[in-house]
Amino acid sequence: MNHISQILEKKRISSTCALIPFITAGYPNIDVTIDVLYTLDKNGADIIELGIPYSDALADGPAIQKSSKIALDQGVYIDQVLNILDKVKSRLTVPIVIFTYYNPILVRGIRRFIEEISSMGVKGLIIPDLPIEETDYLVHLCSDYSIELILFVAPTSPQERILNILDKAPGCIYLVSSTGVTGIRNNLDNSVNKLSSYIKHSAGKFIMLGFGISNISQVAQVSSWDIDALVIGSAFTRVLSSYLDHKLAVDSVGVFCNEIKSAIKS
Repeated sequence: MNHISQILEKKRISSTCALIPFITAGYPNIDVTIDVLYTLDKNGADIIELGIPYSDALADGPAIQKSSKIALDQGVYIDQVLNILDKVKSRLTVPIVIFTYYNPILVRGIRRFIEEISSMGVKGLIIPDLPIEETDYLVHLCSDYSIELILFVAPTSPQERILNILDKAPGCIYLVSSTGVTGIRNNLDNSVNKLSSYIKHSAGKFIMLGFGISNISQVAQVSSWDIDALVIGSAFTRVLSSYLDHKLAVDSVGVFCNEIKSAIKS
């Protein structure tokens, strides 16, 4: 079993779910990204999702798109993200999952990219726009480098596509909690819980739920659903954006992470 799935299996056994914060690499700058990674590690994150900035981030909402633009304007690309990972890998106690769109991987070279992130200790990879036809090759290549490829399922996907994705997924499924892009929402669709239960019990996959989970009450609500992990991105980006003083911003991210962790129901 892959490292990410192992963590989620332990959470399932203990009848709780993992917390997975998302941050954009290089936002608001590289030094703050490094400090935030350490802070999340110390304040309840079970896994950290690190996004590679991309100019055409179609699955991301306004907050994360803005964070990507700011990082890109500072020249943060794959090389700079690898440098960040190199600096933190010996001190982090939780695994990193990389979130990136497919085009930067193609430009870099698929095998080269997988080799590089593996050498930096990355344990998981999410590619939201990965074509289903490319999945088999990526699954096997990632497996060769001890990286878990985490596949997307949306509640609006046709049944045949969902079954195809479940068949190809090594262990984890990223279940989109709402339609549209990432971002803060006032309400979550309870019907997603039914799909989650189906995937979890019929296909035996671990479920990461993301897109739109933004506050303590929503965390309390969805952590009681049939899921194994919560992914929260825009809300962390909002906290990080709320302070001009970088130390205060980093400290506030730590406080928010603790609050989210405490709200997760067991």
